[in-house]
Amino acid sequence: MVKCYFSLINYVLSAMKSLSLNTHRIIISMLENGDSCRKIAKKLDVGSSTVAEIHSQVTTPLKHNSGGHPAKLSPHDCRHLVRLIVSGKADTAPQLKRMAGVHVSHQTIRNALKKENMGAIVKAPKPLLKVSHLKQRQEFAEKYQHWTNEDWEHVIFSDEVKINCIQSDGRSWVWKKKGAPHTKQHVKQTVKHGGGSVMIWGCITMHGVGFMCRIDGTMDKFLYKEILEDHLIQTVDWYGMDRKKFIFQQDNDPKHASGLLQEWFEDNEIQVLDWPSQSPDVNCIEHLWAYLKRKLGEYETHPRSIHELWERIEVEWEKIPQEFCINLIHSMPRRIEALLKAKGGYTKY
Repeated sequence: MVKCYFSLINYVLSAMKSLSLNTHRIIISMLENGDSCRKIAKKLDVGSSTVAEIHSQVTTPLKHNSGGHPAKLSPHDCRHLVRLIVSGKADTAPQLKRMAGVHVSHQTIRNALKKENMGAIVKAPKPLLKVSHLKQRQEFAEKYQHWTNEDWEHVIFSDEVKINCIQSDGRSWVWKKKGAPHTKQHVKQTVKHGGGSVMIWGCITMHGVGFMCRIDGTMDKFLYKEILEDHLIQTVDWYGMDRKKFIFQQDNDPKHASGLLQEWFEDNEIQVLDWPSQSPDVNCIEHLWAYLKRKLGEYETHPRSIHELWERIEVEWEKIPQEFCINLIHSMPRRIEALLKAKGGYTKY
């Protein structure tokens, strides 16, 4: 680029009296546009040496190499590394080094990926999706893609979850002075099998959480039917919901789809939402379980028994605000949209 050329005009004019000011400006403008000295001289019918002199006086000098060690990975290498990651052919720096055939350290590869605006994340545990699952999930998303928040507010979402006495979910952080020894404060104590656990069934509605129950023993179709007869119906009656208007959501567990349960739903005129297999990410109630576990993890001491754990669960369940349930249900259109974009594959939820 030409800089401050007007400050140099007088100098150039003094050296070349035969050229007009307008001609000088045209030459400088053409130089800025990248035209060659020969082309400018021919077009303006002036001497090539005259144009070259103006070029040497008013153009920015060529930048010199600042020195330093040349990059170990070329731009082409970096693009190849990114393609291997995006295509799913490689996940880690060692895999990239082996597949790309580059003779650099793993850290050099990581640095190159960071410059390409990529970052490392922890792999989220997700259920295995077969071709049949992908098809079901995509068909489900296509079927309900036009449902609004008002449509989803008619759905009662349900699920079962296991809660351990000693929570091991997520990461815990603590401040520690450098060089100081590790104390009880600096560790997260764990025990095998979580020190015992409680299995619960629960549901949520746009009015708030429904009736929740503890599952004792093996959950089979007969016990599940009793839970629905007691806790689902109590939830509907408690909130004054019309049994013929609400839609019940459950996953595709075999006991849920048994003939006994299908007959019970028909007898009670309850519409069941057709749900794709292997789709916990679509069920908004999964975030409620995470919320409940966080609240239980805020207690200063671990429960001393299963009975105490159950008491805490009951207390925290009743505290879950209605607004939280509404926000979860209103996330359904976004989940469906994400499922559509993923073509039935994994989503961020």
